[in-house]
Amino acid sequence: MTGVPLPAHRELVRELPSLGYTDAWSAETAGTDAFTPLALVAEWAPELRLGTAIVPVYTRGAGLLAMSAAAIAEIAPGRFVLGVGTSTPTIVQGWNGVPFSQPYARTRDTVRFLRSALAGEKVTREYETFSVSRFRLERPPQPPPQIMIAALRPGMLRLAAREADGAITNWLAPSDVPKVRAELGPDRELAARIFVCPTEDAEAARGLGRLLISSYLTVPVYAAFHEWLGRGEALRPMHEAWAAGDRAGANAAIPDEVVDELIVHGSVAYCRERVAAYLEAGLDTPAIALLPTGDDPLHLVRALAPTR
Repeated sequence: MTGVPLPAHRELVRELPSLGYTDAWSAETAGTDAFTPLALVAEWAPELRLGTAIVPVYTRGAGLLAMSAAAIAEIAPGRFVLGVGTSTPTIVQGWNGVPFSQPYARTRDTVRFLRSALAGEKVTREYETFSVSRFRLERPPQPPPQIMIAALRPGMLRLAAREADGAITNWLAPSDVPKVRAELGPDRELAARIFVCPTEDAEAARGLGRLLISSYLTVPVYAAFHEWLGRGEALRPMHEAWAAGDRAGANAAIPDEVVDELIVHGSVAYCRERVAAYLEAGLDTPAIALLPTGDDPLHLVRALAPTR
């Protein structure tokens, strides 16, 4: 949870299995890295499945990425899912100084390398976007972790269907799930980060939601995603104001109905029902991203528990 130091998660994480939670997923932007929290969770709650959502394919060398994944797979055998994806130009190029080029090919090549490396093979290969010479893991994990790809539109979703064990998506409503599922197919896991703001102060929830939506959905890949999902016209005023440098105007231009589709907010009971709607629509794994409400976030995680 953003704003909660890693050691402060210990007590809650130990409770999660008894509360009905099955998974713990990490992310990687400008806070913790994706792997360290999962190493702690593996010790605190060995029943949980662990996943990264996601690790960028650019910001680590191929061998280091395989080593980090192998370490978590070794301490959580059969319970680790490696989620990889392109991330964004801001994170990759702006913050890490790595050219953000050929995102589709780089993701494909990384997944192919990881499949070989995590299976214990000695890899020497010229991929389209990088090369590897004589790399072999000292202790390949048994079993190798599942690999999932961050995917939004048809091309990457189809890549996930062909090359990976599933897809991880973001910023979608329950009504969007069938369209995404149709591209991925029925036999691959579909996971999604779902933003949940358990408060009955709709104005506050929508205000926070607008800030997040304008920050994310103006990024070209997310803009294209929502154009594909059918929100292009609804979000056009936001994009125009953002392009003109009018951040306040961009936030104000986001319709309430778009916020209510993409941000789960309301009473705890309603939020739980809304998350269930994603599952009914075809999502396999909802990864809840808890938004701040002013209440104790640890209390909110307990209140939202599936067994409550």
